[in-house]
Amino acid sequence: MLSLPSTSSSNSRKKYDVFLSFRGEDTRRNFTDHLYAALKRRWIVTFRDDQKLEAGEEIAPELLKAIQESWCSVIVFSQTYAFSSWCLEELAEIVKQHKNDGHKVFPIFYDVDPSDLRNQKGKVKEAFARHEERYKEESEKIQRWRNALILVAGVRGWHLNNRHESDFIREIVQEISTKLCQAYPVTHDSGLVGIPERLEGLYLKINIGENDVRIIGICGMGGIGKTTLANRAYNELSPHFEAKSFIANIREDSEKYGLVSLQKRLLSDIFYDDYSRISNVDEGNNIIRHMLPRKKVLVVLDDVDNIQHLKYLAGRHDWFRLGSRIIVTTRDEHLLRCCQVDDVYISTTLNTKDALQLFNRKAFHSATVPEDFIGLSFHVVKYADGLPLALEILGCFLCGRDATVWRSTIERLKRDSNKEILDKLRISFDGLEETEKNIFLDIACFFNREKKDFVIKVLDGCEFFPDIGIDVLIKKSLIKVDEHKELRMHNLLQEMGRKIVKEKCVDEPGKRCRLWEEIDVHHVLTKNTGTEMIESIIIDNKRESSKMLNLSVDAFSKMKKLRLLKVLCLSNCDYLKFLSNELRLLDWKGCPLKSLPSSFQPDNLIALLLPYSRIQQLWKGNRPLCKLKLMNLEGSQNLIKTPDFTTASNLEVLTLKGCTKLVDVHPSIAVLKSLKVLNLRDCKSLRSLPTIIGMESLETLILSGCSSLIRFPEIDRKMKRLKTLDLSGCYRVENLSENLQHAKFLEELDFSETAITEPPPFIFQFKNLKVLSFNGCKRGRTNSIAPMLPSLSGLSSLGKLNLRDRNLCEGDIPPDISGLSSLKELDLSGNNFTSIPASLTRLSKLEDLILSNCNICTLGEADIHGLSSLKWLYLKA
Repeated sequence: MLSLPSTSSSNSRKKYDVFLSFRGEDTRRNFTDHLYAALKRRWIVTFRDDQKLEAGEEIAPELLKAIQESWCSVIVFSQTYAFSSWCLEELAEIVKQHKNDGHKVFPIFYDVDPSDLRNQKGKVKEAFARHEERYKEESEKIQRWRNALILVAGVRGWHLNNRHESDFIREIVQEISTKLCQAYPVTHDSGLVGIPERLEGLYLKINIGENDVRIIGICGMGGIGKTTLANRAYNELSPHFEAKSFIANIREDSEKYGLVSLQKRLLSDIFYDDYSRISNVDEGNNIIRHMLPRKKVLVVLDDVDNIQHLKYLAGRHDWFRLGSRIIVTTRDEHLLRCCQVDDVYISTTLNTKDALQLFNRKAFHSATVPEDFIGLSFHVVKYADGLPLALEILGCFLCGRDATVWRSTIERLKRDSNKEILDKLRISFDGLEETEKNIFLDIACFFNREKKDFVIKVLDGCEFFPDIGIDVLIKKSLIKVDEHKELRMHNLLQEMGRKIVKEKCVDEPGKRCRLWEEIDVHHVLTKNTGTEMIESIIIDNKRESSKMLNLSVDAFSKMKKLRLLKVLCLSNCDYLKFLSNELRLLDWKGCPLKSLPSSFQPDNLIALLLPYSRIQQLWKGNRPLCKLKLMNLEGSQNLIKTPDFTTASNLEVLTLKGCTKLVDVHPSIAVLKSLKVLNLRDCKSLRSLPTIIGMESLETLILSGCSSLIRFPEIDRKMKRLKTLDLSGCYRVENLSENLQHAKFLEELDFSETAITEPPPFIFQFKNLKVLSFNGCKRGRTNSIAPMLPSLSGLSSLGKLNLRDRNLCEGDIPPDISGLSSLKELDLSGNNFTSIPASLTRLSKLEDLILSNCNICTLGEADIHGLSSLKWLYLKA
């Protein structure tokens, strides 16, 4: 509305934002009073003479001082304004400050014509006639008043012109507010680190250039800087909107004061009016839906943790005018997805460089760190693990303290985390359901950095509904899944979870539900203080300790409810009397036992992981294995007998790799309907498998290195899901099952170094086969197989072909090998080529060609001209 040049040389904030100049007789109790109230509601500090001056004071000096201490003046020109000498003296001082100090001038023409003021006619002429009569000896003063009136009346201002005063006032206040924001832009905290990069990513999602309504979420764990980011965006973007509102601490305030109070705050911020009469959320909802489409708004809803918050504050896009933007900060991504937000910005922890910078600014108020504190700073930053909340709290605490205090603090943090940090993080935990809390604590104490699928299998056996629970924890930013599909929990969240467990019984670890610390585990097992309270325990004997742990035969006898047991590097235990029948996971690498306790009933066992153990036989007789999904006895070189798998109807993975004394496996293995992976690699004594195997879910069968295996079993036609079959090194196997041709999804097949001399023709019709290996034996000469190779053109997906040591010559390569359009790697090393076979030069996708240990003496560019994608050519003898 108004634009005047500024000559201000300073951007420092004035005492007052606005000085109100008006004729009290005309407007004090109506228009000016309403204008003053509207300015106050918008937090615009306004000077008005009847509220700021005490009775009995000299009014003129106080008024002059107030003008000088104001950023702008709003002059309400009314019918009798010019009759007041005080008003004209104010006006003259306002013009003086405008010329000398860039004081802003905003005229309001309230039922007066600006031309009457400029030309000083009508009532204005009458007023000055009176002043000239009264101040006959002060002609300079009169002229100063005239000049001031002419100047200000010529400024473009607001005209009432029979408009509604409420709309008129709203327009004035909005304009002044905008001008103030431009004059005093928000000064950003110089201690903020990494914000510009994050803002860039957030602004791409907000995209204020589009004329639509967008609801954008900012999601992340507690203390990661969501509110800081939202606040910075709010301050920077506000000038682009007609109105704005930042509703902070919604989670906390909705509990204390109710949602109605938040609805009132939102409406008051946007419309600068009193909405105190709203009595319930539905009424507030209706008013918001009715009013908000009137303005292009920027709204931030901070710390939302309940879908009702969004439902009653920003329920739908059509509640808002086009161009509006709503930013929601929350720890719960699922909540955002349920409300169908347009996009979500995921806040992440700071990298080491930014974390150090933030911490140093808080601890030293500088980017420069004293030399004695460099190493100490790294220790603190490592503890904080990139969490801004922790960096700020610890930085402020350590600021100004000497190195001795720093070292003491760092040592204390290793034992007991900062309470202020953990209390703020615990908010998310307290909002979980009971099963979700159990999953969180199991991950914090047991499963951090374990594969997500594995954890789901185990916790499903605990009836914790982990598919849902883990998803909830991810959406609430309490855990994440990394690129390796492992569950990851922030160090401080893990500490928070572990502290919750310890709080259950501070003095006696044997009465806690979960044990993981060496000192506590050592205490419980050596003092025999274990109880039924213990549900999980990690025994880690690989850590440096002054005492080596020796398990007694009764070590677990009191732990009747033990669900999860993991033992690392403990080999001095020959016998155990008891293991809990509640075990879902038994993970003991290098287990020294020859067999498991005779009383152990694995009814609930999900995963039995005993790699590199001394187990000879797990148990005698048949045991219930109906819930078992994973069994790993890899490298158990004393194993001579596998258990009866008749009841193991849910077993998915069986690993017996490297069990070198194993001669056969229980015949019940042949009908494991759920088995997906069977790994018998390097079971060198294994002589036979069941005559027929019908594992219809089997995807991977590895028999490589089973050098004593006499025959490959017949495969049931139902085994159509097989993707990987590895028979390499099965020297005695002469034939493949004809039913293998039904495995249409086979992707990898290796029958290298077997007694198979003629590959079955059906192999070359596998359209999904990606890797085929049929290498000869290095230790003995084999006959050329070229005459028995059928057409290769059916292998349309083949990307890798290995035919090493087959005594091949150039003419033995089928001409249609050039039709392998997907082939990228070809290994023909150890054959009798003297030149590159011509048919190979048309393999346009081939990247690696291996011809080492062949008889090729010379090679020209013309020999490889057609291999346009070739990257590596190996010719080493």
